[in-house]
Amino acid sequence: MKIIAYEVRYRDAVRDLIVPIQREEFGIDISYEDQPDLADIEGFYQKGEGGFWLAIVDDAVVGTIALIDIGEGRVALRKMFVAAEYRGRAYGTAQALLDYVTARAKARGLSEILLGTTAKFLAAHRFYEKNGFDLVEASDLPDRFPRMAVDTRFYRLTL
Repeated sequence: MKIIAYEVRYRDAVRDLIVPIQREEFGIDISYEDQPDLADIEGFYQKGEGGFWLAIVDDAVVGTIALIDIGEGRVALRKMFVAAEYRGRAYGTAQALLDYVTARAKARGLSEILLGTTAKFLAAHRFYEKNGFDLVEASDLPDRFPRMAVDTRFYRLTL
């Protein structure tokens, strides 16, 4: 497995990974068309301190992770998805993606990574907490934090 910066040639593969996970696994009524950020990854994520990265195995996209620059040395973590067959400790895909963006954020002198998730994603809560993220109240988030309608639980990692 390797982690690379997003390239437009992977646009359809990113869509085909993320949307089924959202719809079928998480039961979120959302389509590709409902997510203009996926149609313009370069313009939405790849600016300032943000970025969008892919976990690749044999030229197939098996995971994604993104950071949005929200200013003042902070980034918001978004679009962290891993194909079911590449989850868990045996592959370490989610850990590799998170380690990659955390190391990048530290190297760039950023101070915080923030994220939002839903109360339903208990495995995600455990994963983030194991990796040093602290639960925070929505009222403690900066104004520029890109809150999604489904977000009900928020985390902060101080770098």
